[in-house]
Amino acid sequence: MLQNVRQEVGFSNLTPRSQQLLLLERSKWQQFVSQHRDYPLKRQTVATCMTTLKKSMSEDYAVSCLVVGTESGEIFMLDPEAFTILETMSLCGSGTDSSPLVPAQVAATGLYDVEYRVVTACRDGSVCLVRRGWKEAKVLAQLSAQVVDMIVQSDNASIVLATMDHSLHCYSKKGKKQWEVKLAAPVSTLTPLALPHVGTTLVCVALLGGAVHFYSGRQLCDVITAPDTVSAMLFGRFGQEEHSLILVTVGGALLVKILKRTAHFVPQSSGPGLVPVQHIKMIIPKKTKLFVEQTMRERENTSIMHQTFQQDLLRLRLNTARSCVKALQSCSNPISGSSDEPVKISAQVLGLGPTFQIHLTLQNMSDNNRPSKDLAIVFHCDDKLYNIEKPYIRVPMLVPGLLYNFMTQVEYVSDVDVSDQVRILVVRQNSTQPLLAAAINMPCFNKNFYKQHDLKCLVNFEALCLLQLASSCVLPFPPAGESALLLARTIEAMRRSSLAAHLCGRLEQTSSISLTPDRDSNLNIPVLNNQVYCKNDTLDHVATKASE
Repeated sequence: MLQNVRQEVGFSNLTPRSQQLLLLERSKWQQFVSQHRDYPLKRQTVATCMTTLKKSMSEDYAVSCLVVGTESGEIFMLDPEAFTILETMSLCGSGTDSSPLVPAQVAATGLYDVEYRVVTACRDGSVCLVRRGWKEAKVLAQLSAQVVDMIVQSDNASIVLATMDHSLHCYSKKGKKQWEVKLAAPVSTLTPLALPHVGTTLVCVALLGGAVHFYSGRQLCDVITAPDTVSAMLFGRFGQEEHSLILVTVGGALLVKILKRTAHFVPQSSGPGLVPVQHIKMIIPKKTKLFVEQTMRERENTSIMHQTFQQDLLRLRLNTARSCVKALQSCSNPISGSSDEPVKISAQVLGLGPTFQIHLTLQNMSDNNRPSKDLAIVFHCDDKLYNIEKPYIRVPMLVPGLLYNFMTQVEYVSDVDVSDQVRILVVRQNSTQPLLAAAINMPCFNKNFYKQHDLKCLVNFEALCLLQLASSCVLPFPPAGESALLLARTIEAMRRSSLAAHLCGRLEQTSSISLTPDRDSNLNIPVLNNQVYCKNDTLDHVATKASE
């Protein structure tokens, strides 16, 4: 039976009495059992490392529990009052190897009654983590060399380890490697330097030979020298000094270094060893309840969501294709999309009404110097609103690179103050589909407004205009706007009629002037808002002498 237990748990995990029994000869087993059967079995082990853990409060003088690592690969937490075992946790290897790991360094953070973390560095180079409620440890990292010393920083819970290959490693609390620094000599011990007044925590590294380095992260900040190799050191309060560093050398010397209150640590060098950014885990916020519910909903309705997405995508593509075909069929494009007839059209509306002029420009955009023939321009509009003088214009042959101008007049014939579009179609003879098209938004025209202002201007300024034509003096112009435009048209019409009467010798027979705005108006006359100057010419002087 003992042989079976030995094979299952291993000889080292048996109690010393069981080990002694297995080492005896079978003839002496009965005598050994009779001699020791009245004594309870006790398993004895050897402590390899220890530290303290605050029990319920984090004050400096609060009660702490003792954390002990043993040779049997177990971590014990002892009650500080009754010295009983509060917690027992085992360190086991990862993978197929389940043999216990022997802790060499141990560090604890947190509170025993609330939440705590115990980090251990084992002899085989593995770093393990134990948290509250765990019975077995979890391996965080596996180092290539054995650990000399280890500390856990209190500000960010990062783990700093010194190994026997002259290296200084830093891991996050989840086991992600952050940086690595190669040192010039072997490391003898480590200790943290917490500086809350500057908001940082330094790492004090003692090297073989007496050099002591101070690191802020992976950057070297300062270096001091001891007379001999430092074997142990501690940073904290010493007497009245808050920040004191106590060093003990291998020769038995005790050194006390007091940090100045005005000390400022400046990084001296960075050195190699920084872990690439792509290997550093990103800080991702915790998942919210809404995110989790949405994720579960997506997992449950994956097929339905995919089908809905595909339907919407196909519907979008179909509507786009229909719109494209409709635009091509209606030729609602100022530039022809046909490679056979690459024609471009531009339109412009002139005038304020009721008569407008539409100026068109056609251009052949062909690259191979091919002319366009048998084309025509067709105007389409609502005949209740507009009357087009030339609804059909025949286009001559269009030579590439030249601009061809066309013009037609549009008259507003409706009594309703509305506006509409006039569509311009460029078509090919004997073809039912237009080549290209353009739509013009016509301006709105108020016919009643113009009639009222026309009558007032004719009555008020008729005599003044006759005087202007005779003397060619400066005429003060009426207020700007529609009246100004009408006066300009009136002066021009009366000037032409009076000039014709002078030349024919019939000035005495001219009794009135017929003014029709839609026939005699000059659409290109700009609207003026100040005085009008009428100049004399040679023809006026000839007409004046003939009348005299």
